Amino acid sequence: MRLTNTIRQLIQSKQGPTAIRYGIILIILVILFNVFNVINSYVGRDFISSIERKNTTAFYTNAFLYAIVFIISSGIGSINRYAEERLGILWREQLTWKFTENYLTERTFQKIIGGPGIENPDQRITDDVKAFTTTTISFTLLFIGGVFSAISFSGVLWSINPLLFLVAVTYAFLGTISTIFLGKSLIRLNYDQLDMEASYRADLLHIRQHAESIAVTHREARMSVRLKSRLRKLVNNFRKLISVNLRLSFFTNNYNYFIQIIPMLIIAPSYMRGEIEFGVITQAALAFTTLLNAFSLIVTQFQSISAFSAVVKRLNSLETAMLHSEADEKQKRETNYSSDEISFENFTLYSNDRSKLLVDSLDLKIQRRERWLLTSPDETVKLSLFRSIAGISNHSEGKIKKPNLEEILFLPEQPYLPPGRLRNVIVPAYRNLDVSDSEILVELKKMGLETLVRRFGGLRTLKEWNEELSLAEKYKIAVIRVLFAQPKFLILDRPGSSLGKFEISKILKLFHKLGVTTVVIAKDEETVLEYDHHLDISHFGKWTLSSTTRAEKH
Repeated sequence: MRLTNTIRQLIQSKQGPTAIRYGIILIILVILFNVFNVINSYVGRDFISSIERKNTTAFYTNAFLYAIVFIISSGIGSINRYAEERLGILWREQLTWKFTENYLTERTFQKIIGGPGIENPDQRITDDVKAFTTTTISFTLLFIGGVFSAISFSGVLWSINPLLFLVAVTYAFLGTISTIFLGKSLIRLNYDQLDMEASYRADLLHIRQHAESIAVTHREARMSVRLKSRLRKLVNNFRKLISVNLRLSFFTNNYNYFIQIIPMLIIAPSYMRGEIEFGVITQAALAFTTLLNAFSLIVTQFQSISAFSAVVKRLNSLETAMLHSEADEKQKRETNYSSDEISFENFTLYSNDRSKLLVDSLDLKIQRRERWLLTSPDETVKLSLFRSIAGISNHSEGKIKKPNLEEILFLPEQPYLPPGRLRNVIVPAYRNLDVSDSEILVELKKMGLETLVRRFGGLRTLKEWNEELSLAEKYKIAVIRVLFAQPKFLILDRPGSSLGKFEISKILKLFHKLGVTTVVIAKDEETVLEYDHHLDISHFGKWTLSSTTRAEKH
């Protein structure tokens, strides 16, 4: 993930104009803050010198100027923090939505979750994006501030003592090299730590989502072993982090402590010889510390930089995986597109570990307005074939050509209903304005679900429908949604698990009347219904195709 591309995308987004305004404000504030720091060094010098000279008038005058500088600097700091946080939330909104959109496009989420190498994508999209945006802005401002501090205080320090300037540069250079050497392993450790923390949290979330099933099947011991193993790895990695941080902290603490004494060692002799005023010592200390901090960003921020590097690496790998997945899916869809039929061309299907042949060299075409029945004594064959037609299985050879996703819909054995308003669950988003409440109520009544609306208080009730409804109710709701979506093809996976043969027959007749091609992957009751074609897949992938006009065996 290139920083320049990410910034360009922010500028070109709808948040762009506001982000640019806040960015300009922040740069101006950083410059002003450094200007007042320089002014503060001179006011502080005169303030201390007035004490040394016991000059009451100069003391109160400089004290007043000191107060004004402090108040203005404090105001600049407060406004700076506000602008930084506003820019951070703008960027986080834009970048989070970009990742979320890519995650959902072309069913990328399914491949990312099921594939290796990208653990906990949800945590990367939320926590890592937040860390990336806030830390990038913070580091950028630190860098800009450091540049201006270096420019501003280099002149101040050089005018006081050129040797002190050269010592500051050399000290910062040696400190940076030493810090990188001591802390280089932090990047990998932080990367692993983020993944381990997220994996442990994901397992706890899994327990919450499946609490009832775990309790009923007495799987607590199994989950306990899994969680203990993850926790042990997490703790061991964190111990390594602590050890490296200890070594690094020992060095950086000493590095920072010596900053306070070095300018005194160089400047104090000049004061003792009467060459400078006492206030110059405090000015030199301030200038030396500020300049050294500007040159020592890697030393002072290395732990944050290492954590940030891990975040950038995680987001980069996620973005790369999503872009590749999206491109592959688009190419596959364009290559395997067929407008008015589903065709299998020398299609061979294997089990997940490729150890078992499920379907051997299947060749057939499913045309518009046809009714198909698919049977097999092996449940794995049925599920794998359904997944392959849906495009979520890669353990196959040959081709399946089919229409666009909008023209072919799938009803799995266990239908899923998203949370939200009942109307939005039933009506596809692109048809929301075309379908009235009365039309929905009519279809619900036809399915015997007229009491559903009264039971839950209306079509606009917000519920977790996947948990509120029975399996049969969920299946019927899914069927109604298909009716409003009006696809060309519909693939039903073992509807006999949810509905009886009379209900299935009623639904299939309705779809046939509407001109929808139906492919039913059978469980039991579906086999007694009327079909135009019957595909039976037996052992070792052999298949038999029969219809009202022909019968073939393979």
